[in-house]
Amino acid sequence: MDIGVVLQCTPPSARVVDLARKAETYGFKYVWTFDSHILWEEPYVIYSKILNETRSITVGPMVTNPATRDMTVTASVFATLNEMYGNRTVIGIGRGDSAVRVTNGKPVSVADLRQSVIDIKGLVNGETIEYKGNDLRIPWASESRTPVWVAAYGPKVLALTGEVGDGFILQLADPAIAEWTIKAVKDAAKAAGRNPDDVKICVAAPAYVTEDIAHARDQLRWFGGMVGNHVADIVERYGENDGGIPQALTDYIKGRKGYDYNQHGQAGNTHADFVPDEIIDRFCIIGPPEEQIRRLEELKSLGVDQFALYLQHDDKEHTLAEYGEKIIPTVVEKRLATE
Repeated sequence: MDIGVVLQCTPPSARVVDLARKAETYGFKYVWTFDSHILWEEPYVIYSKILNETRSITVGPMVTNPATRDMTVTASVFATLNEMYGNRTVIGIGRGDSAVRVTNGKPVSVADLRQSVIDIKGLVNGETIEYKGNDLRIPWASESRTPVWVAAYGPKVLALTGEVGDGFILQLADPAIAEWTIKAVKDAAKAAGRNPDDVKICVAAPAYVTEDIAHARDQLRWFGGMVGNHVADIVERYGENDGGIPQALTDYIKGRKGYDYNQHGQAGNTHADFVPDEIIDRFCIIGPPEEQIRRLEELKSLGVDQFALYLQHDDKEHTLAEYGEKIIPTVVEKRLATE
């Protein structure tokens, strides 16, 4: 299992770059960032700085969208980063949340997301696509390679992830929900004639290494509120009990009364009061190193290829250090010098 970290592009940008450098030092393989260009600083600019100051880390958005980002520009940006720094990029994409809602926009349709995944994959990897009646390619991107991973919760986007995505991003660490969503993605891949193992699985959730569970819950309650936005969309589209959606994913949002994107992704978010402690414990990973390892091994047994931890709390450096010194060496596959 690879371990990644998800950073918010809160100024100063130098702080984001510094955390990315530290993550690489501690053995993290991926640095993801939020992509919400009004709420925080522009991540695509920051990626260039991170790549310039690291040697092997892979960077990308968790997640971008085709509404605020023209897909041809997205492909060109990442192909350019690949040309500059080697193929060390990944694109996480979804229908759109804070980036579109802050500007009074709407998430794109499932059909538009599907086509964007297909087209971005083609362009950023040097292939020719059909675009507005033309055969279109990026002529200088023949050596570029960037996988496109899809963030999903609902049945239709889970299906398209398996059908056309290189990877699947689940933004919560509940094992039961992970098992259900992974199965949906793998089944869709198989039905589409793909090898299900070719679709990589990433679980992304906050992690807080501590013995003070109550404090950690208060720091991470924001995450249940963020996930609640996506769940509310699913309930509106499918109803509470349609599409095989786990009840565990829909019950907790019944007390949700609204959401202020000015507090999006922030500890102390006052619009996350409806999130119970039980959901925080299930969606996030809280506890000392041995509990972190237990939860990661549980996810690994479900077929998870990467755990990406959201570093949105008041103890960032300690969590990075504990993962680097005690957790990553345990959960990452080791090779012996002799057999």
